[in-house]
Amino acid sequence: MTTATTLVSQYQLLPHPEGGYYKETYRSNAIIQKEALPKGFSGDRNCSTAIYFLLEQVNFSAFHRIKSDECWHFYAGQTLLIYVIEPNGNCYTIKLGSDIENGEVFQSFVPANSWFASEPARNSSYCFVGCTVSPGFDFVDFELAKKNELSALYPTHKDLINRLCRQ
Repeated sequence: MTTATTLVSQYQLLPHPEGGYYKETYRSNAIIQKEALPKGFSGDRNCSTAIYFLLEQVNFSAFHRIKSDECWHFYAGQTLLIYVIEPNGNCYTIKLGSDIENGEVFQSFVPANSWFASEPARNSSYCFVGCTVSPGFDFVDFELAKKNELSALYPTHKDLINRLCRQ
């Protein structure tokens, strides 16, 4: 039986700043020039990037946002809950997993500039997923939320924000 420890070792996953473990698996050689990117990008970007991402029950991925769309793919383990707060304040939960009879999906996406966080569902020991970002991910485009600031913007989601922020 595959365990989280086995996956971390096998795929040489590293600690991620938002929580969990990750490893970049793909970075497109093709480049999108800054002038062709949506407003807000500070320079050129690869067309696409992809990572493995693993969360164990004792951990969560803190609220953060990026300037690109992010497509999530389920690989192994159990259900991952992804909480998305769109810029207009709409909040929804994506259930990433293999139990399609209970509303889980194998793939979903988070729109660019939305705040999002994730955690294993209550009965999940770990979640092993992938994330594909386009335009490609760059840490310059990564913003980790501060709970007081995000709660002030979206007070109706304060409990969720306080639970899934580290600072």
